[in-house]
Amino acid sequence: MAVSETTPSAQRGRPGLKRQIGFVGLIWASEGSIIGSGWLFGAQGALAVAGPAAIISWVIGGVAILILALVHAELGGMYPVSGGTARFPHYAFGGAAGASFGWFSWLQAATVAPIEVLAMITYGQHYSWAQGWLKVTAGQQILTGPGIAVAVGLMAVITSINFLSIRLLARTNSTATWWKVGIPLLTIFVFALVQFHASNFTAADGFNPYGAKGILSAVSTSGIIFALLGFEQADQLAGESTNPKRDIPRAVIGSIVIGAIIYILLQIVFIAALPASQIRGNWATAAFSTLTGPFAQVATLISVGWLATILYLDAVISPGGTGLIYITGSSRVSYGLSRNGYVPSTFEKTNSRGVPWVGLIAAFVIGCICFLPFPSWRSLVGLITSASVLMYAGAPLSFGVFRSRMPDAERPYRLPGGSWMSPLAFVVANLLILWSGWATDWKLGIAILIGYVILIANRVFKLNPITPQLDLRAAQWLPVYLIGMGLIVYLSDFGPLKHPWFPLWWDMVAVTVFSLVIYFWAMAVALPTERIQRMIDEVVVPEEADLLN
Repeated sequence: MAVSETTPSAQRGRPGLKRQIGFVGLIWASEGSIIGSGWLFGAQGALAVAGPAAIISWVIGGVAILILALVHAELGGMYPVSGGTARFPHYAFGGAAGASFGWFSWLQAATVAPIEVLAMITYGQHYSWAQGWLKVTAGQQILTGPGIAVAVGLMAVITSINFLSIRLLARTNSTATWWKVGIPLLTIFVFALVQFHASNFTAADGFNPYGAKGILSAVSTSGIIFALLGFEQADQLAGESTNPKRDIPRAVIGSIVIGAIIYILLQIVFIAALPASQIRGNWATAAFSTLTGPFAQVATLISVGWLATILYLDAVISPGGTGLIYITGSSRVSYGLSRNGYVPSTFEKTNSRGVPWVGLIAAFVIGCICFLPFPSWRSLVGLITSASVLMYAGAPLSFGVFRSRMPDAERPYRLPGGSWMSPLAFVVANLLILWSGWATDWKLGIAILIGYVILIANRVFKLNPITPQLDLRAAQWLPVYLIGMGLIVYLSDFGPLKHPWFPLWWDMVAVTVFSLVIYFWAMAVALPTERIQRMIDEVVVPEEADLLN
């Protein structure tokens, strides 16, 4: 017989989380996640993949992420609980879907911190004392033995800061984010003022040398979507917001708008500032693609050495701040998963400051393990992008269910045109997965299987007193969705086949049609209104009561 959660954490003998974050803390948590190592490498990677047409790639990526952010804004205001993105599918589709999307969410959050550490070490190659930390293998900067030791040390520092109270952590992140936003803006201004060659946009092999495929590939594989990820951090910290129903929608939408504008401008000035010596030949093999600290090294080349010094310092602060907030988010996701009964109950343990410390330690361990199979910045980008987008895909589905099953529920922010924005957001998420390509998506498939092993072990060995109902009928579309998307990617122009079944454009049509079939199938079999409301009352209401005490 299934058991649902009906007892607040306080009755379990554990202190709960504390509502201490205001609007500035929330928007800076999201913005601090968006402005991380992506700005240090994104413009370089996108230019190599798409040429100057990378500007179009950034616009596409910004619009795609904004569509997904709008859906999250309504959900976060409705149900402000810790680890929100991992829990919305649980309320809409029950245990099986909730456990799956919860794992996707945790996987994404736990693997961002190591990629930010890798960015710090890569830019650190500017200093002679750090040059033994990386070696060049197959064109990529790979961690050496000493480099792995340094990376683990940096992970330990980031994790240790998270043991502060959430209020102090929010203040620390807010201070760092003012710097993180200010430095890219300073770079945009200086590059545009000192050197802006309009002719660069048609140099080498032209503005759009690789066509539509280059533009679309750059969106997912060069770091564009990765750079724009992070708006959901306000949702993850919803359980600790002082006024969540007012502040979360504003923080989610505001952060992505600010981030997208900054990134588009950075791409423009990066292209325009490149010296001619850096762009001879073609964009894919031009000299700029070998720079280990692209913006700092370009600043040196155009004789703005003082800015280069600041950028090398920022290469520690920006990735460090993003890694800090993602370690925070991953511990809140695991806390939420435990509240729903998917992972061992030990993940709900909090210290006297209200910090879920077991989740922090788990994120630290997994982050360190990532340095072994993914020892370079670019080797992790594709995996994190696909895992993030797969996590985001659960929000439009949940949104559609709540709109149809609970039309009269309180919505502090109501998304205009939600009836069509919701399926559109689901289509967009799946297109981003398509553009990531098979080389990335098959690795994500392995990570998904590992997650299912963990979730099954938790249930079989009864590591959590809560045994959520699996609600298999409500999740019957899920295996078809995961396997179907994998097959479409494999058979598409972004797959390994020399003669794909779905050529360019037709593969996007296939994804669109498939996504809509899955979407409306999921709407038809979702949990009934009474069950959804009961689950929300059993989890959300007690959690809010805990936080108010």
